[in-house]
Amino acid sequence: MAHYRRIGEVPPKRHTQHRDADGRLYYEELMGEEGFSSDSSLLYHRGVPSAIVASEVWALPDQTRTPNHPLKPRHLRLHDLETGGDAVTDRRLVLGNGDVRLSYVVAGPEPSAYYRNAIGDECVYVESGTGVVETVFGVVGYRAGDYVVIPRATTHRWVPAPGSPEPSRLYAIEANSHVAPPKRYLSRYGQLLEHAPYCERDLYGPTQPVTMDGADVDVLVKHRTSAGIVGTRLTYATHPFDVVGWDGCLYPYTLNIEDYMPITGKVHQPPPVHQVFEGRNFVVCNFLPRKVDYHPLAIPVPYYHSNVDSDEVMFYVGGDYEARKGSGIGLGSISLHPGGQAHGPQPSAIEASLGVEYFEESAVMVDTFAPLELGEGGLAVEDAAYAWSWSGRGPDGGDPGVFSNS
Repeated sequence: MAHYRRIGEVPPKRHTQHRDADGRLYYEELMGEEGFSSDSSLLYHRGVPSAIVASEVWALPDQTRTPNHPLKPRHLRLHDLETGGDAVTDRRLVLGNGDVRLSYVVAGPEPSAYYRNAIGDECVYVESGTGVVETVFGVVGYRAGDYVVIPRATTHRWVPAPGSPEPSRLYAIEANSHVAPPKRYLSRYGQLLEHAPYCERDLYGPTQPVTMDGADVDVLVKHRTSAGIVGTRLTYATHPFDVVGWDGCLYPYTLNIEDYMPITGKVHQPPPVHQVFEGRNFVVCNFLPRKVDYHPLAIPVPYYHSNVDSDEVMFYVGGDYEARKGSGIGLGSISLHPGGQAHGPQPSAIEASLGVEYFEESAVMVDTFAPLELGEGGLAVEDAAYAWSWSGRGPDGGDPGVFSNS
């Protein structure tokens, strides 16, 4: 989005000489989207940003995907998922398709590997923990409830805060495209409009450059080939964090869900009013604590719906999600409701919601316009009884074991 920032030392005119106090020329790099035709920034490096001394294969974590077949809704318990401690290399794939991949990791106390996703933007939801993301643009702090939006091909690493009372639990939404605010919330020049549920004041980007010294620095790069998604370990002659200044409209930033203003109505509002970001063939929404419908006969929980063009993924991150009472859903749960199957609240939740004026719930939703498949991480923590929770009996006609609709 076209929200200009200027950080550090830049020359008065772009594409002109910029030298240090000893007369050495800084190396200018344009980082831009869509072939020089969209947002970009100009960065000024002390070293040559393309100077590599080695390139070798980086074996990615398991990217296998299993189709949701036979078709059914799924419940995945992410808090039961065991991960390693690196915020990048130990992510486990939960769900994915050709447009977006959803991964989860519980980061340890040590900084992650240096990393660059050359496939698309990353939008990482911070479920818990605090720390910083060091990037070629500078440092961005993060805390629980942040969306951390990192543009494609931004070199960065995650650095959890020492002594943080909670680990950094990270839910990574990895796009094959760019991630941006919904177009309907933007002016034709890119400003967030008055009816948008957040504005530029709520976006936090780098405030100063980060410059580090070093030689032969490894950067892990996720990229594409004709064979699919692969990884390469590039070794740079000088440290990639050597930028003395930059300006432009492309950079990492955070948006915290506490700064998002939910849109409510007299009767139940559909999910698009909760949208926060969009990518190619998917959207990101958040359902947050809010006053609910005030029509005297309103039913606050969602109506049953067949979103025939989408798969819907809900990640439950706070409070008590009203529509899923009686289904085993809790904090750290993911529900997948695929296109082709109607879904909605548990029957007992409908009557229980009548007269309720406020919902204390937080969830991150991803809707995709192509079917989602299960990653190895999702399969590892599936609750097999969830699909039968609306009927109250399993496929053999018996008690499904854990659910009740009463």
